[in-house]
Amino acid sequence: MSESESAAGRCRVAIVGSGPAGFYTAEHLLKRTQLPIAVDMFERLPVPFGLVRFGVAPDHQKIKAATRAFERIADDPAFRFLGNVEIGRHLSVDELCRHYHAVCVATGAETDRSMGIPGEDLAGSHAATEFVAWYNGHPDYADRVFDLSVERVAVVGVGNVAVDVARILCRLPEELAATDIADHALDALRESRVRVVHVLGRRGPAQAAFTNAEVRELGALAGADVDVVSEEIDLDPLSQEEVARRDDRALRRKLEILRGFVGRPAAGRPRTLVLRFLVSPVELIGDDRGCVSAIRLVRNELYRDERGSLRPKPTDRTELLPVGMVFRSVGYRGVPVPGVPFDHRAGRIPTEAGRVLDPETGGSLPGLYAAGWIKRGPTGVIGTNKPDAAETAECIAADLRSGAAPEPIPPAGALDALLTSRQPRVLTFADWRRLDAVEVERGRPVGRPRVKLVTADEVARALAER
Repeated sequence: MSESESAAGRCRVAIVGSGPAGFYTAEHLLKRTQLPIAVDMFERLPVPFGLVRFGVAPDHQKIKAATRAFERIADDPAFRFLGNVEIGRHLSVDELCRHYHAVCVATGAETDRSMGIPGEDLAGSHAATEFVAWYNGHPDYADRVFDLSVERVAVVGVGNVAVDVARILCRLPEELAATDIADHALDALRESRVRVVHVLGRRGPAQAAFTNAEVRELGALAGADVDVVSEEIDLDPLSQEEVARRDDRALRRKLEILRGFVGRPAAGRPRTLVLRFLVSPVELIGDDRGCVSAIRLVRNELYRDERGSLRPKPTDRTELLPVGMVFRSVGYRGVPVPGVPFDHRAGRIPTEAGRVLDPETGGSLPGLYAAGWIKRGPTGVIGTNKPDAAETAECIAADLRSGAAPEPIPPAGALDALLTSRQPRVLTFADWRRLDAVEVERGRPVGRPRVKLVTADEVARALAER
């Protein structure tokens, strides 16, 4: 973990979080040859890559190839990865600010929004983020239990994460066995008795957030027939007006794909995936064991709000949908970082162009920045973090050039001794490369891209044996 030799004489920047936003920010900073910068990236987990490793679905390996670009960034001699270090526990933000010219928080949106309806705390009611982290081998979620003996499941939400959850539930075991899905999830999904998955959207098909690629993929599932409710696919007058006004080719194509599911004959696949629109959950119903047994839905109509957006409003029509498990995917929120201002209502750090704002004065806090979802909220895809990171990196560079960034008090390298005294098991990017090689080697005999190391004990054993 020794201080990089090239860090001497450079402006020192700490990045908290090793997902796409963190790496893209590091890339933009390190490219500034006229302003020599050294970057230390701190990660709470033993391994890097955040959302790409723990959020991208295991059957989307091409998207996970983004890590190759991150590895090239990590090869820069002015970059260090410090894994297994939790800010707020091993080091405080205040300590980082004393040792670095700039500190950038890039921790993402780590938790979900609730639906705020009765019965949401019943057994069998889960956040989609928990399920995604579980099947992706996130160490914090490896011991989660999902009752896959139920036959009917509802997924609330029509974004890409909701579609990912539905698709994984519908995949054939042999398809999943060719991915990097966590072993514990693969074993559980092999025994799954789920037969029907309902995906529920509050608004109409024209407002669905999933991408064309995602919905097209649903129609090609080997393990599930896709069904839609014909009247819910038909556009209401307001949606027709919006589609015509936007003249969006991708949107028109999305609607064509969805209409193609209407009347599509079932092929006798083992599962059925039902896409629903204009329905909102209003209550989860429990059985005598306190487990989810049904979800009560209300039919919606669309109206235009004062800002011109189409919003759902409930009608007097309701239905009771029998299900044994519910996943909510209705939005995500950031988690506060101790010592950094946080807007609890918005679920993110208050910023202006990447500079963190003081909630009392409204002015920026010298030397403190944010990037990614914790800065702007959970919007966009992985690539959306590139321009966002560039904006934050430009703010950092401008402040370094102008002298607005505070000068660190201790000399370069002084933080290492402090950190080692509190966390002797700091992992480097070289350690990650060793772990990566182990995972790939474990996967090769069984035809998988990798078999993930999940727990801290597995990581420690792999490093000791390598």
